Amino acid sequence: MISRFIFTKIFKWQLEGQFPSESKMVIAVAPHTHWMDFILAVLVRHFLKEPIHFLGKKELFNPLSNKLFRALGGMPVDRSAKNNTVAQAVAYFEQKKVFRLALAPEGTRKKVKEFKSGFYHIAHNAQVPIFPVAFDFEHKKMIFHSLFYTTGNKEKDILQIEAIFEGVKGRIPENSFFKD
Repeated sequence: MISRFIFTKIFKWQLEGQFPSESKMVIAVAPHTHWMDFILAVLVRHFLKEPIHFLGKKELFNPLSNKLFRALGGMPVDRSAKNNTVAQAVAYFEQKKVFRLALAPEGTRKKVKEFKSGFYHIAHNAQVPIFPVAFDFEHKKMIFHSLFYTTGNKEKDILQIEAIFEGVKGRIPENSFFKD
């Protein structure tokens, strides 16, 4: 398959761990430091033949690009102040039989010292596990970690999830997630 060939032979990346069989989960991908993260994710999604989704602002889903973004797993959300993105994401989990939502817990490609809580609230409110996936550019590995089930103790849970990604270097190492 061409996507596996590109991922493993041209980019020289490898997968570590197992993709879970859950039909619904939040996939927490970190560190997210570069647009290349999306390319790697699309390649893996294609050769694993697993439906994986992402959220995009509704303006991206216009008549010219709608089919492309949906084919890549995109789901539109209205990010205006009056709309609750968490509630919109939870609604997708309720509506779909299979929904695996990939999000960057940092919420940006810039340097952060703590994760935002949206990914956590989505998983907890939808009652689905979090699947941590590390993009380790230093070792050219996409690492699938064990599923994490939220407890309702947001601060403690997020600290445990952050610890999974501590020290993993993204494409732009200085923007990687490191607690100081």
